Amino acid sequence: MSKNIDKRSLENAYRLFESGDIDGIEVGSIKGLMSIHKYLFDNLYDFAGKVRTINISKGGFRFANALYLNEILVKIDEMPENNFEEIIAKYVEMNIAHPFMEGNGRTMRIWLDMLLKFRLEKLVNWQFVDKTRYLQAMERSPINDLELRTLLSNNLTGDINNREIIFKGIEQSYYYEGYQKEDDIE
Repeated sequence: MSKNIDKRSLENAYRLFESGDIDGIEVGSIKGLMSIHKYLFDNLYDFAGKVRTINISKGGFRFANALYLNEILVKIDEMPENNFEEIIAKYVEMNIAHPFMEGNGRTMRIWLDMLLKFRLEKLVNWQFVDKTRYLQAMERSPINDLELRTLLSNNLTGDINNREIIFKGIEQSYYYEGYQKEDDIE
């Protein structure tokens, strides 16, 4: 992804929260996830907010087959989200589906925090979640999500309206994907 697209998408992410538009997005559904993706990547990608129609893989892991993706997303939509374990299971399944061509991680972390905030009055304080440990836990989560659950549960906060926590979380999410702001680069 180009640095310019990253920067503009990050600005869109900030605006999503600062404008209050985040409050109008459906929580926990593929519709809500698509809305977040469209907001982050609108006018940057022609596929913003659209479910992918081709197969993709990353690091040798093949995500859900595009041929079955819409049916898979319906099943994920129907998954329960009543407690932390169910929410993380739904997050893991959405990650396996990887419904977009690009921008899945950033979109899904905002989606996850919306779910946690709405259902449990919690957020992940992403600034304290180590990038390497998180990415490794995500890679292993299709087999067993205990490592991911433990990592995230150890970094939950009830300070769900703290602007600094939310914005540091967004920045950390972009950092996970390799983006650094110009002022962070020496």
